[in-house]
Amino acid sequence: MNAAINTAILTPLLDVLDLVGIAMFALSGAVIAAKERQTFVTMAFFALVTGVGGGTVRDLLIEAPVFWVRDPWVAIVCLSTALIAWFTPVRLWDGKLFAYADGAGLAAYAVLGSAKALAYGIPPVPAALMGVITGCVGGIIRDVVAGRPSIIMQPELYVTAAALSSALCIGGMLAAASLGLDKAWAWGLAFTCGFALRTAAIRWEIGLPSYRAGD
Repeated sequence: MNAAINTAILTPLLDVLDLVGIAMFALSGAVIAAKERQTFVTMAFFALVTGVGGGTVRDLLIEAPVFWVRDPWVAIVCLSTALIAWFTPVRLWDGKLFAYADGAGLAAYAVLGSAKALAYGIPPVPAALMGVITGCVGGIIRDVVAGRPSIIMQPELYVTAAALSSALCIGGMLAAASLGLDKAWAWGLAFTCGFALRTAAIRWEIGLPSYRAGD
């Protein structure tokens, strides 16, 4: 990673969003394993795979160094989150608290993924899609490995929330660059709007209409 890219993506706000996304997704993976009454090793594996899955796919696609291999703290955050889940009653995560935690990770990772892709010279539309991939793939891997229905196969707003965060992030960064403004407002706005949409979808069970042609 060169100095210009470092300057573009390694800012305090993006660092926070990165850790939020990793921790929330790792927690969601560990909780799924806990609900299945698995061992700590399995919980740690689920936490790691869920926490780094989307970012790993993104980095491979944009030809960037895989982030968690070079950052010693990422694996520690995932394993520490699994440890917290191990000593926490699983009933604490029943209901919608689990979904809200996952939603925070989704929005944070969508912003980080799209910002990083744009910083690596990826065009705006593919960069926004990298944000969606970063936000969604970890949860997809978690659900597939756990043998449970994936959230993306349901009409509930999930990918849409990631797409909103990604699109606002890219649009805001481009606007900030053209106007000479700080990009931090774009990242904060994109996270807030994506998380708000996901929260509304959880709270009021908002979903997209399903395909009904031929009914």
